[in-house]
This record gives sequence, C-alpha cells and structure tokens, in this order.
Amino acid sequence: MGTKEFGSNACLYSFPSLPQTIFLLYLSPSGGGNQTKNLSFSPFSLANPYTRNPIFKPRTTSLTLSRRRRIANLISGPLSWKMDRLDGPARLMIVSDLDHTMVDHHDPENTSLLRFNALWESLYRHDSLLVFSTGRSPTLYKQLRSEKPMLTPDITITSVGTEITYGDSMVPDEGWVNVLNQKWDRNVVLEETAKLPQLKFQSETEQRPHKVSFYVEKGHAQDVISSLSDRFEKRGLDVKIIYSGGIDLDILPQGAGKGQALAYLLKKFKEGGKPPINTLVCGDSGNDAELFSIPDVYGVMVSNAQEELLQWHAEHAKENTKIIHASNRCAAGIIEAIGHFGLGPNTSPRDSSDILVSKLDNFNPSHEVVKFYITYERWRRAEAEKSDLLIQSLKHICHLTGIAVHPSGVEHSLHECIDTFGPHYGDKQGKQFRVWLDRVFTSQIGSTSWLVKFDKWELTDDGRHCSLTTILLNSEPGNPGAFSLLHVHQTWLEGFAARCQNDWIF
Repeated sequence: MGTKEFGSNACLYSFPSLPQTIFLLYLSPSGGGNQTKNLSFSPFSLANPYTRNPIFKPRTTSLTLSRRRRIANLISGPLSWKMDRLDGPARLMIVSDLDHTMVDHHDPENTSLLRFNALWESLYRHDSLLVFSTGRSPTLYKQLRSEKPMLTPDITITSVGTEITYGDSMVPDEGWVNVLNQKWDRNVVLEETAKLPQLKFQSETEQRPHKVSFYVEKGHAQDVISSLSDRFEKRGLDVKIIYSGGIDLDILPQGAGKGQALAYLLKKFKEGGKPPINTLVCGDSGNDAELFSIPDVYGVMVSNAQEELLQWHAEHAKENTKIIHASNRCAAGIIEAIGHFGLGPNTSPRDSSDILVSKLDNFNPSHEVVKFYITYERWRRAEAEKSDLLIQSLKHICHLTGIAVHPSGVEHSLHECIDTFGPHYGDKQGKQFRVWLDRVFTSQIGSTSWLVKFDKWELTDDGRHCSLTTILLNSEPGNPGAFSLLHVHQTWLEGFAARCQNDWIF
C-alpha cells in the first residue's frame, strides 16, 4: 500500500492489487466536539477517472482522538514544516515586510494584497518560498493575519528579526536563538533605559526575549539614541538600536535584525545545497533598510516608502541597480518589481477581466483552480457579466458525473452546485465578500490526473470562514488548458465554519 499526504485532513491511498484505483481518505469534524472525527473514503478509477467505482461506497466511522493520532503517525509521522519542502532551490524567495508593504492599511478592499495572493498561489507556491519579515511580535502578527486576507508564509521573521519560525505552526529556529544569546543581557538594557524618561514602554506583547521596545517622540530620538549608545558601550554591551516609523525604538542584540535574520537563512539554505535562485526583498520603513544591504538580492521600496528608508537609499545604495523605488503602493509594488527584474511572470489571475478565457502555455492545476474561485467571487459580487454563457462555461469544466462534498457533509453533483450559482448572482454586491486560496499544493497522480489541496477562505460581513479543500481533476491530452473537475471535497477548518452553511456554495 502506498500513501501520500495532502494536509492534515486528506491522504491518497493506492494498493498494488488495485493498480487502476486510488482512494482519498478524509478526516473531518463529526459534530461531536474535538474528540471525534469522521473517517471517509472516496474511491476513483484511474482507468476511467470520470466514474466513481460502483463496487465501493463511501464509508464513514467515528474515531477517537487517540486513534486518529495513531493513524496519522502510521500514515505520515508527525506533521512539521521542513527546510526541504522543495526538491531543489527555490525559483524565487520573496522576503517582505508586512505593514504598508505587503499589507496596505489604506485599502479596505485589499485589492493589491489579493492580486498578489492569486499570483503567488497560482504560479509560485509550488517552487518558491514566501517569507514575511515584520517588526511585529508573534502576537500582533497573528492579530494582523486575523484581520487581513494574508497567505501562510513558509518562514516568518518577527520582532524586528529576533525570531525565525517555520510554517503555519511557527516552529522556532533554535539555532538562531543560540546566535542571539551571544553578548546579550536583557537586564542591563532595562537598567539603562530606565534612566531616560523620554522612553515609554510599548505593550507587553512587544517585549520579547531578544527585543526591548519603546516609543520615543521624533524630536528626542537622536539624543536618546546617542545617550543609549554611550551607556551600553560603558557597560560592555554590544546592541543594536533601531528607530523607525517616527516613533518606534527597538533595542536588539547586535547580531539581530531583519538583515541578519535573512543572511542567516541564506547561509542555511546554501549549506543545505539549495540557495534560492533569486531573492527579492521588499520594504517601506527604516527597519527594512538592512534587508537591502544583503549582497546579491533584488530589492523594492514600495511607492509609499517612508522618508527614512528613501534617505538611507540615497546615502548608501543609490548606485545599486538591483534596488528600485516602485511606482505602485504596497503589494502592487512587489508585483511590479517581479516584472521589472524579470524574476518570473507578474500578471495575476485577478488582472484578467475575462478570467475563464485566459490560458497558460502549459496546463497548471493551481492556476485553473485559482481562476475558478475568482470567477465565483466576481459572480456573487456582480463583477462578472450575468450570462448563461458563463454558467455553461463553468459546467463545461465540471464532469457530468462529478461530485462535490459540502463542508457539512452533504453531497451534490458538480452540475447541481453550478446551477445554484444563478440565484446567487450579485447577492454580495455592496457587501464585504472576498475569496482567496492559501497553501495550494498539487500532485500528479496519473498521466492526466491531478490532486489539488488548498485552504479556501471567504471574508464576509459575518467574519472569516475556511474549508480545507481537495480537488481531483483531469487534464485533456492534446488540448492544452482543457480539464475537467471530477471531485471536490471540503471540510471546515476548526473554528472557521460558516454560521449560515447554505451561504457556502462552492
């Protein structure tokens, strides 16, 4: 028996005795709290993937938490993010600040962020790395993720480069902790800063093991920094003082910072034989300057970059042709830089007005799935033309016998699901409604068969909702871009089920 995992809720099984059949196993909430889950199997014939094998019927049973864990360990062992997620070097590693760089707080529709999301998940996630580098503590970082339609990065650098973590579970890099412990004494920092009344502590969540953070008015900043530098030198403490945003003052170990954290990661990838082919750093403020100092990286200062970063660039990197000041704000500036430096395609699926018509040269399941859900969003926001032709186009890519399993467990044909689109045209017009996909991963399981696994999010006036989704689709040989959806299976992400489940159409 062979198995392949597609996230915490889905696994693919194959048996030597049944070479033409695959089985999808799903663990989904049963409604009995977090102690039980439903275990269901869905069989498909690879010889004729359009038809569900009539010999087998989906089966469901309840499993205790301990039995689920044993099954998970037998199938795949403990789940964790690994540095070797990619088979080879990352085609592109984007290292981006968040506030006012990736995230535009002046854009309530999150237009540029959603454009980037669609571009990344459709064309880059499978062979590239996304790194968020923020001055926020883990607490405030998680708060931002709960407020904005952000992707899950492969690596997160928080607290102005003093913490490096991996994956959605944010597993810490202990090697980086050991590096920062050298020549760092937090108690001495607290003693000396207590002598300067101009310094006001930031919130408790912003005080970290290797970062002490204050507010200081811009008019006092230079005098305070000068005084602190003298005091720390007399105490034999080697620290770094970073002032950004015209108000924030952070004190870190000398070996810390966004730049040093990136340098550490690049060294780690190189030692593992997988240095990224290209790295693009993105920022808007003074605490991002170090990112642009790393050798051989490309850099973009978004159009809304603050004076302190522009001044640093003028004084230290004006002749560096690998750094540009974008003409677009925030994430749109990042997309602009990808194209400017020729780092890869920079046309987001959201840039196309007739999204179902746009095609790539080669079949890409991620791209097709992202396009499908953008069309779904536009239909409900009345941003697509209301026409029978569009409905027929959607039905055309859903096989006649295709099945969709709603997160509630109810099963319908794919064509029935598409038929429900009609009455919902424009039902979200003038309301908050955005759809985006996160963590899109694909695997080819047959000569023309693909599995696509992702988190499907909806942001509505009711809040944020998410289903863990697995799709089986089939490409058509000799017809580039043509494919059929065969099976869609969704389960609610714990804590993110929609209140009105009938409102979750697809």
